Amino acid sequence: MISRKSVITFGMVAIPIAMYTATQDNDIRFNQLHKDDNSRIRYKKTCANCGKEIKAEDIVKGYEYDDGKYVVITDEEIEKIKTEKEKSIQILHFAQLNQISPVYYNKTYQAVPQTGGEKAFELLRSALMDEQKIAIGKTVMGTKDTLMAIIPREDGIIISTMFYADDIKELQKQYSKPKVAEQELNMAKMLINSMDTPFDPAQYKDEYQEKLRMLIETKIAGKEVVAAKPESPGKVIDLMEALKASVEKAKKEKAVV
Repeated sequence: MISRKSVITFGMVAIPIAMYTATQDNDIRFNQLHKDDNSRIRYKKTCANCGKEIKAEDIVKGYEYDDGKYVVITDEEIEKIKTEKEKSIQILHFAQLNQISPVYYNKTYQAVPQTGGEKAFELLRSALMDEQKIAIGKTVMGTKDTLMAIIPREDGIIISTMFYADDIKELQKQYSKPKVAEQELNMAKMLINSMDTPFDPAQYKDEYQEKLRMLIETKIAGKEVVAAKPESPGKVIDLMEALKASVEKAKKEKAVV
């Protein structure tokens, strides 16, 4: 399902695209129930003036400009003040991918060229890939200017909305960096290299959600829920011994694969 249509612009080039949401929420959801009879808890929207329950179609946006005084703004009016430039994704500049901290990325979309934009789309993707760069752009989404990172991939382009600098908190906790011995550092690097494999997202699964589904099925079947077996605490050993043991374990696991 298309999330929105837009145009990527840079220089005199305009590339019509469609944006599709690239992620989905698969988490198990629980409803709130009344513990006495397991009836569903419902929330009603009511008018503060007349007390009547209000339907979704009877709700409008309002901005409080003075105490208790509101001006009503419609979605049509919000769209009306947008220029064509603001509706498009304007590329502001290009940057190295590794220059940007992942903390700035928010929601991800897949970009697909629309009819007539395929050549320019592929040209942008190929050039960004060859130069190992991403594009930083801006567009209006909803009621605010939204920063975007246009990121090339082998199989297309993804677009990630970005936070502004003042949206990001500074690191709350600092720590004193202890001195690391060269031997320890070399062993840590060896461990990292022994566990170095290509990233394959298909091999990762939310195992706890699977356990949660089993819990639900157990309850539905009227069976007793069995507690997880307690894990025995690991033996405390020094850092070098732990690193050596980890390297050996990683090598054995890699050999099995």
